[in-house]
Amino acid sequence: MVILGAGSGGYACALRAAQLGLTVALVEKGNLGGTCLHVGCIPTKALLHAAEVAENAKDAAQFGVKATLEGIDMAGVNAYKDGVVSRLFKGLTGLIKSRGITVVEGEGRLTSPTTVDVAGTTYTGKNVVLATGSYSRTLPGLDLDGERVLSSEHALSLDRVPRSAIVLGGGVIGCEFASVWKSFGADVTIIEALPRLVAAEDAASSKVLERAFRKRKINFATGTRFESVKTTDDGVVVTVEGGKTYEAEILLVAVGRGPTTSGLGYEEVGVAMDRGFVTTDDRLRTNVEGVYAVGDIVPGLQLAHRGFQQGIFVAEELAGLNPATIDESGIPRVTYSDPELASVGLTEEQAAEKYGEVEALTYDLGGNGKSQILKTQGFVKLVRRKDGPVVGVHMVGARVGELIGEAQLIYNWEGYAEDVAPLVHAHPTQNEALGEAHLALAGKPLHAHA
Repeated sequence: MVILGAGSGGYACALRAAQLGLTVALVEKGNLGGTCLHVGCIPTKALLHAAEVAENAKDAAQFGVKATLEGIDMAGVNAYKDGVVSRLFKGLTGLIKSRGITVVEGEGRLTSPTTVDVAGTTYTGKNVVLATGSYSRTLPGLDLDGERVLSSEHALSLDRVPRSAIVLGGGVIGCEFASVWKSFGADVTIIEALPRLVAAEDAASSKVLERAFRKRKINFATGTRFESVKTTDDGVVVTVEGGKTYEAEILLVAVGRGPTTSGLGYEEVGVAMDRGFVTTDDRLRTNVEGVYAVGDIVPGLQLAHRGFQQGIFVAEELAGLNPATIDESGIPRVTYSDPELASVGLTEEQAAEKYGEVEALTYDLGGNGKSQILKTQGFVKLVRRKDGPVVGVHMVGARVGELIGEAQLIYNWEGYAEDVAPLVHAHPTQNEALGEAHLALAGKPLHAHA
């Protein structure tokens, strides 16, 4: 097969296909690993960890530790971040080489259902997998100059901590950068057109995140539409609907990611598209016989682990293993701000829409020993069909991203509260909060407030 793009979807597909004995050509114009490894998940989470270390220094006194935050050495932070990326990149490059995958460096273009052209050379495969990923979107008339008006890619290579920043977009990317810059000492304002921050999450999660951001003095204006920006000698002035203006040193545009599909020959070969996305069936087949698509170009969640799983699925499909289709709701979602948000399955609203009668239970982390030790606040919220399995798990608090593993098993294995209640959770861990929430949902609350 020929795979166009070596990000999470493309390289996972290549590795699994090679393992299954297929011959693979992997075409990539940039670095193996794509957005996630180089300008996405990995470097942003490294920044968020540095931000957590900064917060720990600021808050040390409440744990009886004498420490002060002297400041942020952005060159040092970037060296740490780049070190993490480079180690992972080296490992991935070695792995791909060891599997006998042919890596083709250069920009590929689909020329027929079985061929990809790279700088005049044609590579032919029985199948072609489109995995060309996504780019940072902007709004009409809003030009990213990389100096004052930044994309997330620009923001990742900033050599200083901005004095102040306006973040346009209160989704995952916007909230994560706002969280980092606030920890590093910047004055931050988020502008979001939708009625709440992280609007794709359960409303209760948004509410707790907003409360935490207020407490951290991260400013935000929801239900507020962007109108225009002008750059000045020392920053930007952003005007929103209604004429109100905001001033800051920089503007981060975090309004989502668009599919990288134009000019790659897809339309000419007849691949069906919808607003730039490649449409597929649930087995990731496009309308063109033998051509598959995975990752951010396929409508749905734009997450590295989704692309990764889809890549594995296509490799197994082409090797004749007939894998089970992927349930999109069963893919875990994490926002790594402070506090973290993690969820899997349906929100309470979606569940009510789909099943009619649902029950929700919220367990406050106030009753969890480890959360008290960490001095974090938040909750575990469970949504279940009336007298049925748990169909949604939503969590907010420090480190809850690490709890999503058990939560996704409960959702994906259609667990009932009664199935989870007898399982013993280690004490003291935050993981216990999941256990206690299920105990309460099964009608056996151990703590009165649950």
